Amino acid sequence: MTVHVEAMLSLEWSDALEVPNTPDLAGSPAEVRRSWVDQADEQQVLTTYRAANAAGNAPGPWWLRALDRGKLRSRAEGHAVEDAVTELLAARPGWVFVPWVDYGEIGYWEYVPSESGVYGPATPTTVQFTDSHRGFIHLVPAHRGAGRPQPIDFTVDDLRAQIEDIELIA
Repeated sequence: MTVHVEAMLSLEWSDALEVPNTPDLAGSPAEVRRSWVDQADEQQVLTTYRAANAAGNAPGPWWLRALDRGKLRSRAEGHAVEDAVTELLAARPGWVFVPWVDYGEIGYWEYVPSESGVYGPATPTTVQFTDSHRGFIHLVPAHRGAGRPQPIDFTVDDLRAQIEDIELIA
């Protein structure tokens, strides 16, 4: 009896997203960029993503979805957005990068002081990366209670211009 094994596209894609283990917790999106999708030939990554996505809703970083939809010209352009946000927020007290998020995603920034809401603990203000608009940033205000707050579409320039107000509101 002969055993024939075929590679499963979803398994291959899962391997492509896998970030090699490290004992250190990532402190920025750049420190998470160690998977195949971040380092392999960009056209090969895009072709593989499209094949995996055609077979089912494939997870992937926000910039890859934006690249696939023509909202970004390159992976480097997406990384530049992440790096600009990192440059701004890492230099300010209270902002922490959270590297764990949905599988394939890069992570988000949260403003820790906003966890203490006026009426008790709150979900902190977060800055998330998104492919849903060409500014590529969602600001999610601190909130508590049931329901999900509506994210506010932002750009890096919006964030830079309004960061002090955002921190005051928290």
